[in-house]
Amino acid sequence: MPEDRTHKVSCSSYVNEVEVAFELLSGKWVPLIVWTLATEGTKRFGELRKIMPSATQKMLTQQLRALEKNGLVSRKIYPEVPPVVEYSLTDIGRKLSPILKDLNAWSREYLDDRGGRGK
Repeated sequence: MPEDRTHKVSCSSYVNEVEVAFELLSGKWVPLIVWTLATEGTKRFGELRKIMPSATQKMLTQQLRALEKNGLVSRKIYPEVPPVVEYSLTDIGRKLSPILKDLNAWSREYLDDRGGRGK
């Protein structure tokens, strides 16, 4: 595992390539950020905060920066007062959409099989 947790992909010591995906998508809010951008499109920082009210501003910022650094999310700043910042998935980030939709369908089936709640 990389020493610097914000620089996720170390490109060494992986047993299987799927570990790269798990590492890139690790973080409490990362999957929800990617899911939201995949299903709802471009969002401003404030909109993401409303969707994830339990996420602190610092944590959300850190995880968005990590996603940007790893090439999954792009950040666009509009020179206004106050500044407007929008986040969207990059081309490689958008390729996660079908995977996340399959994972969402699997999650629904899992919950249905378990009576609507995880046990």
